[in-house]
Amino acid sequence: MAAISASMVKELRDRTGLGMMECKKALEETVGDIEVAIDNLRKSGQAKAAKKAGNIAADGAIIIAQNGNRALMLEVNSQTDFVAKDDNFSNFAKKVAEVALANHATDPVAIGALAYGDGQTVEEARVSLVQKIGENIQVRRATIVEGDHLAVYQHGLKIGVVVAYASGSEEVAKGMAMHVAAFNPVALNAEDVPADVLAREKDIFASKARESGKPEEIVEKMITGSLDKYLNEVVLTRQAYVIDNEKKVKDILAADGMTIQKFARMEVGEGIEKKEVNFAEEVAQTQAAAAAK
Repeated sequence: MAAISASMVKELRDRTGLGMMECKKALEETVGDIEVAIDNLRKSGQAKAAKKAGNIAADGAIIIAQNGNRALMLEVNSQTDFVAKDDNFSNFAKKVAEVALANHATDPVAIGALAYGDGQTVEEARVSLVQKIGENIQVRRATIVEGDHLAVYQHGLKIGVVVAYASGSEEVAKGMAMHVAAFNPVALNAEDVPADVLAREKDIFASKARESGKPEEIVEKMITGSLDKYLNEVVLTRQAYVIDNEKKVKDILAADGMTIQKFARMEVGEGIEKKEVNFAEEVAQTQAAAAAK
């Protein structure tokens, strides 16, 4: 058998977008013939799936799988909302969430290596789904929430929330999950807000306050006031309750005797930069390129 060099693997990888191991295997099967390897990959659909991987998947769904006092929340992305509502996509996403929960896995790479069923791994099942649907599908992230009790809330396909609590009523717990979905707090209590986040906000408030030209003691009070207002907006216990905004969340919790242990919220596409396409501009560029030939 001809030796498969690193440069050959790299060339096939660059031309197909597949992983190094897939490229090496394809070259070994064709005794180093890159063109035949590409043809074989195209026939199997792998090259098509790899090409789709370059497309931005910023839509999709949040799936929650629960087993007793443990729940796993998973984001699976697609390119369009239409595919996110497809039964093939939703069945895949639900199965992945169940498999990940059973294996206590949250890292996407580790999830991809888990057994999906029918002799496939999760990653292999994902590639098969891409080939079938024709869109890029990605298992993006997952988190596990555990507690004495859990309240789970899903707002359509796009937002999921899990609240873990030690005591209190199911009704108030469900209300808290709905509140987290609506108000997206960054922390349970003020002391839980990351120090770097507070420092960044304080720096911004300080810059604005000093632009006023007021004495330093007044500026310091302005900074303190701005930080306090910020914490009221982003800390769960200090927020106005979504169902009764005359009361703070902490007041509702105290009245119910509830202690929230932890909460998690996911929204589809958070942090993904979507590609904005101007169709008219794209057409004009295509026509200009054609005229230049």
